[in-house]
Amino acid sequence: MEEKRLAAIDIGGTTIKMAFLTVGGDIIRKWAIPTDRTDGGTNIVSHIARSFSAELKQDGLTTIDVTAVGVGAPGPADPIEGTISGAVNLGWVNNYPLKKLLEEALELPVFIENDANCAALGEMWRGAGSGTGDLVCITLGTGVGGGVVSKGTIITGVCGSAGEIGHITVVPENGILCNCGRYGCLETVASATGIVNLYKEEGKEATDARTVFVQASKGDEAAKRVIDRCAFYLGLAIGNIANTMNPAKIVVGGGVSEAGDALLLPLEQYVRQFTFPRAMEVLSIEKAMLGNDAGVIGAAYLAKVKTVS
Repeated sequence: MEEKRLAAIDIGGTTIKMAFLTVGGDIIRKWAIPTDRTDGGTNIVSHIARSFSAELKQDGLTTIDVTAVGVGAPGPADPIEGTISGAVNLGWVNNYPLKKLLEEALELPVFIENDANCAALGEMWRGAGSGTGDLVCITLGTGVGGGVVSKGTIITGVCGSAGEIGHITVVPENGILCNCGRYGCLETVASATGIVNLYKEEGKEATDARTVFVQASKGDEAAKRVIDRCAFYLGLAIGNIANTMNPAKIVVGGGVSEAGDALLLPLEQYVRQFTFPRAMEVLSIEKAMLGNDAGVIGAAYLAKVKTVS
């Protein structure tokens, strides 16, 4: 008899990634559909259900062959109530009942979590964090996301806002305005957008962070200073996180991390500078391994721990 599958959904602002996985975390099939943000995001669930049903049919399966569905979505999540709040890019503002709507549409048990938290679970289960249940995952993309795992469990906090690493203040004076309405957040200086902002402060222009890293590799002193500042601010934030949480691993992912050693080597030096020596002795900084699959693998892990004995 064929083993039941786990299903996973990673809802993003432009793309929704979906997958079927084994209970061991191997991806059997994965696919993606565009995110329809029209009408306040009210079409998203029906589009997911239609695509999900079609993929099941293509594999000759029904919902009986699926144990449960794990879902990662942007914005603070309340896994108990099954709601998402503050996902303004999708139009889901206050307590959007995502779990209830998906369970009705898919006719399966659904478990939801913040997307960055799912990525952290994925890296813990099958990626760079494998072997430890205590890690912090930081995603450096258009923004800065984060997930904190302690003893194998996501730390969510009272209202689902734990792990908002991108909104740690690292520039307390004369900082850049963040999308959250505050100034000097890590996101304004360590995201792809933030790196471009720092380059502009140097009187230079770049369309994306990759351009800045390329210019640095060619000897551009302004670009080198920007990368050093980015590493400094990121190291400051990580050092304080390490002093607070005492994790075994800090996993760094997202598009900006593709710069590799150009960012990670100075970052490790600054983390060492700002971290309590005892905490640093047991800490390693790792580059994320799972790429765009981290979210669905973590969502599948969520479904597994909730349902598979």
